[in-house]
Amino acid sequence: MIKTMEQCERDACLLVADLMVNAAKTAPKGSGRDTIVSAVVTGEDKDRLSAAMREIGGEMKEDFIIRDAGNVDNSICVVIIGCKDEPMGLSGCGLCGFESCSAMKKAGTNCAFNVTDLGIAVGSAVSVAADNRVDNRVMYSAGVGAIRIGILPENVKVCYGIPLNSTSKSIYFDRNPGAVMK
Repeated sequence: MIKTMEQCERDACLLVADLMVNAAKTAPKGSGRDTIVSAVVTGEDKDRLSAAMREIGGEMKEDFIIRDAGNVDNSICVVIIGCKDEPMGLSGCGLCGFESCSAMKKAGTNCAFNVTDLGIAVGSAVSVAADNRVDNRVMYSAGVGAIRIGILPENVKVCYGIPLNSTSKSIYFDRNPGAVMK
């Protein structure tokens, strides 16, 4: 059997995506409570994600989201990492800016512990991609698209998408930033 370079690149990206999900899961948590959830998106679901991103970009009149949707189209897969909307229930914490978890929940914002844990998980995941020389970029735009189409559970209100690819030049950084600047 001969495995082509293209097959190897695809397989490597998918393997690294699995390792990234594992890194996000095992990343340190601020209170020891795990609210991190992840998924790997390929094929038709990846197409639905990029379509949702284009729709959101049009609604928000943000060209960078539409540009990012093109990056998702040209990616092998997208790792989605989010955090559940579950306050820690600590009395007097206040890290979120509210006096209590119930006040925070009523305001519709997110627990500082959960969002911080999400940042650590995303950092841990992208370090795995970098260590394995897989092109990637953390995208807010792919996160909002993922939320819109329900890739993660309903109680996930904040997430990021990390598309992966293996090319001679990174499609995520070798692009024209001036094309979307206001």
